[in-house]
Amino acid sequence: MTNNIYGYIRVSTKEQNEDRQRIALANFPVPKDNIFMDKLSGKDFNRPQYRKLMRKLRPGDSMVIKSIDRLGRNYEEILNQWRIITKDKHADIVVLDMPLLDTRHTGKDLTGTFVADLVLQILSYVAQTERENIKQRQKEGIAAAKLRGVRFGRPRKPVPVNFDSLRAAWNKGDISSRQAATQLGIAQDTFLRWAHGK
Repeated sequence: MTNNIYGYIRVSTKEQNEDRQRIALANFPVPKDNIFMDKLSGKDFNRPQYRKLMRKLRPGDSMVIKSIDRLGRNYEEILNQWRIITKDKHADIVVLDMPLLDTRHTGKDLTGTFVADLVLQILSYVAQTERENIKQRQKEGIAAAKLRGVRFGRPRKPVPVNFDSLRAAWNKGDISSRQAATQLGIAQDTFLRWAHGK
């Protein structure tokens, strides 16, 4: 019985198209009919084509991916999928961007398996750390922008010309905040926010 070679492509819906991955798999070569692709948002990991490929994978088959992050979104997920494919399914993985992660050559002896597993753990950790660093940099960037006075979210409503006189009346207790808001055509909490200078 011949062993099959499968390829897997994953792109997020808003991300790049899949051409780079497709070309890399074709050059391997992976038969065109054996390439499975999921296009999905980064938020969920509901991958129908990946699951279909997992059902087809038999011992001795090979699964080819362009880069390790196609397997999962985070460190734990990548390691879990690696374990399922290599240990549970007894199939091989070929990561084109990382020749050390090719279990067809390394999986036959203990040292090779150890090296591949070690490299994978380091890479997965680095990928996860980089993602966390990006999030942290984004957070710091937003905080710095706020300090510079950059506003996020919806633009603030213009304050009506008669706001000051109505606030003065409200401060004196002549009218309620609800009445003032109604006259201004705004929500009561908006009036209170403006009245308190927020």
